[in-house]
Amino acid sequence: MTTPVGPVTAVTEQESPSTVPEARPSYWRVVRDQRKTIVVAFVLAGAAYWVLGQLDEWTLAGCIAGGVALGLLNHLATEYWLLRIITSGEQPTRNKLAMSTLVRLLVLSVVAVGIAVWFWPDGIGLLFGLAIFRLIALVMTTVPLLKELKDP
Repeated sequence: MTTPVGPVTAVTEQESPSTVPEARPSYWRVVRDQRKTIVVAFVLAGAAYWVLGQLDEWTLAGCIAGGVALGLLNHLATEYWLLRIITSGEQPTRNKLAMSTLVRLLVLSVVAVGIAVWFWPDGIGLLFGLAIFRLIALVMTTVPLLKELKDP
């Protein structure tokens, strides 16, 4: 079709490769997408050993690093689960979302408290490491969302 100005072309918006869901979810995609979070987890674990190692509190450092590792494992498992839902195209119910989250957090809590009791009193560091990692992961997730909402 030609107009006085020139040919009319349909403008279609192409999706970027990162927004197109893959056919199958993969662990490597989750790891690739969460690189910054993984680096932060390693830095936190290294900082625990660096600071507490100088104070000869190696067990406490290991428990804090273990808490960070449990937090990272929980974070990556959650991201994989979300990627699996997105790529499948299904619409999960609230009940399914709640049950999945409840089971995952229940397993995480039982493991964390069990290890904390096993290594008591240094085991409390595991719960501390888990809490610190969760807080930092939450901030790392929230800040980009807030920036996106701020920019029209």
